Amino acid sequence: MIDFAFLSDTLLKLSAALPVTLGLFFASFVLGGLLALAILAMRMSRHPLLSGFARAYILVFRGSPLLIQLFLIYYGLGQFEVIRHSFVWPVLREPFFCAVVALALCTASYTAEIFRGGLLAIPNGQIEAGLACGMSRWLLLRRIIAPVMLRYALPAYSTEAILLVKSTALASLVTVWDVTGVAQQIIQRTYRTMEVFICAALIYLILNFIIVQIYAWIERCLSPRPRPPAADRPSALAGEKHD
Repeated sequence: MIDFAFLSDTLLKLSAALPVTLGLFFASFVLGGLLALAILAMRMSRHPLLSGFARAYILVFRGSPLLIQLFLIYYGLGQFEVIRHSFVWPVLREPFFCAVVALALCTASYTAEIFRGGLLAIPNGQIEAGLACGMSRWLLLRRIIAPVMLRYALPAYSTEAILLVKSTALASLVTVWDVTGVAQQIIQRTYRTMEVFICAALIYLILNFIIVQIYAWIERCLSPRPRPPAADRPSALAGEKHD
């Protein structure tokens, strides 16, 4: 028999940990996005040192497991005395911020490549048309390059956001009590693995569904609207004759 009382109580307890999961996601998403833009700029640079550093960064963080990166940041950095006496130690000694840093560094490597693909997909004719109209580089970036790049990158970027939500579950391994961490605590007390993890999976499913809908809305906003056929557009000359 399904114990609905236990399921509802479990959902309430897991929902209480939802702000921690959302905090992990939003902090790492914003920080990773900003870092990805910097990595993208270095990756597209003609300077060999900058592009080489960006390539190496992407290779390391895409090629190694996120779990190992998290453990190295949480357990490894504290072993260096220079880190313990630096200004970053108040941040890195907290499990939550270590998880944010690990998630942001990892997602930045994927996001930079996603943005690079969107940037390379921009037709040269659109950039040339903007330059021909006398647009400055900043105006060209704001009006043409950034919106078109984001439009091409959105499908892959939405997938990366969903993967980031699911990756926040790893933070429970460094004593961050998010949804997964609280679920493990409940299992240790009740030994009801199936019901608890089903409730946790339901919460992640709802979060990812909301993210998909948000990205779909952004995609509709950035998509060019087709102009109506000439026969359907009101004619100014026809209006003048009618008058």
